[in-house]
Amino acid sequence: MMTGTLRVQSFSARQSAPVPGVFVTLTNADAVAPRPYTFYTDDEGMAEDVCLPTPDEDLSLDENNTQRPYSVWNLTAEKEGYQTVNLEGIQAFACEVALVELEMLPMQRLGAPNPLPETFDVPPHSLYRPEGPSSQAPVQRCPVPQVLEVPIIPTNVTVHLGRPTSSAQNVTVSFRHYIANVASSEVYPTWPEQALRANIHAQISLALNRIFTEWYPSRGYNFDITNSTSFDQYYVHKRNVFEVMERITDDIFNTYVRRVGTIDPYYTEYCDGKTVTCKGMKQWGTVDRANAGMNALQILRYYYGNNIEIVRTNNIQAVPQSYPGTPLRRGSTGKYVRIIQRQLTRIAKNYPFFGNPGTDGVFGEATEKAVKAFQKQFSLSQDGVVGRSTWYKISYIYISVTKLAQLTSEGIKPDGSQDSITGSGYPGSPLRRGSTGNSVQQLQFWLQQLSEFNPDLPDLSVDGTFGSGTEAAVRAFQRKYGLMEDGVVGRLTWDAIYAQYQSLQSDINQSANGYPGSPLRSGSRGDSVRKVQFWLRIIASNYSSITAPTVDGVFGSGTEAAVRAFQREFGLTADGVVGPATWQKMYEIYGDVTNQLLAPNQRPGVYPGSPLRQGSTGRAVREAQYYLVLASAYYSSIPRINIDGEYGPATTAAVRAFQQLFGLTADGVIGPATWAALYEQSQKLRSQDGLLLAYNLLPWPGKDVQQGDQSTDVAYVQYLLQYIGYFYDTVQDPGGVDGVFGPLTKASLESYQREFNLPVTGVADEFTWNALTSTFISLAAGGSETSAQAGTEEYPGYVMALGSAGGAVMQLQQAMNAIAVLYCVADFVPVDGVFGASTEQAVKLFQEGLGLPVTGIVDKDTWDSIWALLDNPLPEAFSIITQ
Repeated sequence: MMTGTLRVQSFSARQSAPVPGVFVTLTNADAVAPRPYTFYTDDEGMAEDVCLPTPDEDLSLDENNTQRPYSVWNLTAEKEGYQTVNLEGIQAFACEVALVELEMLPMQRLGAPNPLPETFDVPPHSLYRPEGPSSQAPVQRCPVPQVLEVPIIPTNVTVHLGRPTSSAQNVTVSFRHYIANVASSEVYPTWPEQALRANIHAQISLALNRIFTEWYPSRGYNFDITNSTSFDQYYVHKRNVFEVMERITDDIFNTYVRRVGTIDPYYTEYCDGKTVTCKGMKQWGTVDRANAGMNALQILRYYYGNNIEIVRTNNIQAVPQSYPGTPLRRGSTGKYVRIIQRQLTRIAKNYPFFGNPGTDGVFGEATEKAVKAFQKQFSLSQDGVVGRSTWYKISYIYISVTKLAQLTSEGIKPDGSQDSITGSGYPGSPLRRGSTGNSVQQLQFWLQQLSEFNPDLPDLSVDGTFGSGTEAAVRAFQRKYGLMEDGVVGRLTWDAIYAQYQSLQSDINQSANGYPGSPLRSGSRGDSVRKVQFWLRIIASNYSSITAPTVDGVFGSGTEAAVRAFQREFGLTADGVVGPATWQKMYEIYGDVTNQLLAPNQRPGVYPGSPLRQGSTGRAVREAQYYLVLASAYYSSIPRINIDGEYGPATTAAVRAFQQLFGLTADGVIGPATWAALYEQSQKLRSQDGLLLAYNLLPWPGKDVQQGDQSTDVAYVQYLLQYIGYFYDTVQDPGGVDGVFGPLTKASLESYQREFNLPVTGVADEFTWNALTSTFISLAAGGSETSAQAGTEEYPGYVMALGSAGGAVMQLQQAMNAIAVLYCVADFVPVDGVFGASTEQAVKLFQEGLGLPVTGIVDKDTWDSIWALLDNPLPEAFSIITQ
């Protein structure tokens, strides 16, 4: 029995920062070690090396051996606030270092249950149990000849974890990690150095051939290569790799094999040479050739002929600066030193223990110290010299960490609940003691809700009269949130109170309009009952058949009577129980009343009796404008208008746009057909489709955002901080989204900067602004860029459009790509969970082919129609459109 070494490191996504304090439990799958090993990662995310018992090294060097030449281990990694990671089947070889890099993802709370642990199962090594030929020509299903102009070394590669046509997961990983993984999966780390180099050269060249010829993308697939050994080479997602494989890969990852006189990477077919034979290189044979004294090139020429050569290219996509050609060391000066210093300085924001190398272009003691710390962290030779391997590793990590600072700023987009739609809009003049009406009731309801969760705010009654109790509650709110404490509700106070109420709702509600999930009836209590009581009070102001209940959160006889009256008024089953249908109808009528759309006792959606056209005025015009505004939040082709009851040129233009979109006569006049379509569409959007969930790009405003500022830019920063705080306990709440940069917002921003190793200034400069927005969109898209699970047909319950992000977008992208693979049509989109321009264009093509309104947004009809294509033939119109 011999021993090997296990080295564990814990990182956040894309190695952008170390994760300290991860508790690791390691157990032996064969009971060789009776007790588990337990240990923690340190402040640098590293754990002490663990010495593990292994079989003898000779077993892995004998082609005829049938005994497993490595020991197998299972690992569990846990830390509070992060998803648990289970890794089963770790392989440990004698005298070799096995590396386990744990990507720790934060819990995504936002009202959702904690996810199950991430579990990855490493299968037996391919040489111990081969699974078929290593490389064969793939199936050509949708032949479209296409090659790149010159060979490239990609920064990342997308791998399909199965046969090309299988519904399997795609993962995107760095090219170097991909090669080190393939090498660890296909050959033993104990083999002679030159045998390993020959195999890794072949693996690199085969992969680059696939990328150069765009073999899979040109055939309609959304990946670069598969992990099926019947088609490509063996990649095992999340397996442990071996230090020797990483070392060799870092040295030669930008080399490839080619025929003399050609430019394309040679298709280096190979197989194990024992259970499978092929025309190319025999993997076991490389061991014999190396032991006979051949170097890697000689081994390759032995199998592929003497007219091949190994070339190196600096055409590395997305790496900011190519290697200068000679190592940099203590005493070096010039621009290349400055490049490395700048990159290390940026990396050190995420790895502060690297120290500050300076940016003066002089390779001195501080730079050498930072280089050695970097080399130690990423398992490189700790010599303080920036050779080719260290140079490109620094470049890769630099790309990883600066992805958190790209200008991908995203902000919340209109979602169907704007001021003019929900009735949350400012009433137009300040509210003060003596004011009365629905706006006062709205204000009182918000303050009453906030007081339930904030002991600094007094409770008050919702009665529509602005008395001393309401004034006291307003003053308390203003005092808490740093506003002028005058007890008067002007625009700034109104918006701040509403923002806090919205923030509260995002915490406690899990559906678009807050339906509690189960019916409310006599005896129910709580926030949802209060909301129903408040809606009924507002509705009762317009309908004489409905009495106004007390807003106290207790579903008693008065509330039940009001619910029954409401149900009778609107044709619902009068059982006094608030189920989904009653809840939704109340929400609709409440919005109509607060927006002053309906005359007393008038039901919504009733055609006014004669056409509405330019010059018309009144409540019917307001109602039509309301429906148009709701539609404009979903359909960008419909211009946004004011709800003012005046049918002017803007309303005419909006009506025409609506008519064109839905196939009506585009005359700008609202007759019976257009009115019915407007109401039907509004009902569909508010019930069947759900809200539109998307994000707008908001670039840095050009100046620092800091304490004392009051603006929409401040509100944007607050929104991002609040969202990120759902995922990171260490990021404090900014105190709401009110557009006022006070002490709470500064403390929140500082906590974010501290968590992400940025300068703790409490100021949103350009760098912090971009880091915030990129962190936000990364979390909104699902937290990890590496996986996109196969989707499900169930509609997610909300509308998606340009700027949406998350798992449902991934599912949509996978569905469209699966259809493209089946039929060789349509646009092929990246499966990244972000609804970008390419996804929008693909959606429009599907909509046109399916005879749906070509909007580029995915409502329930579009979603269902796309998924139905996986089980049904394409319409004839679709093939015409895509030709």
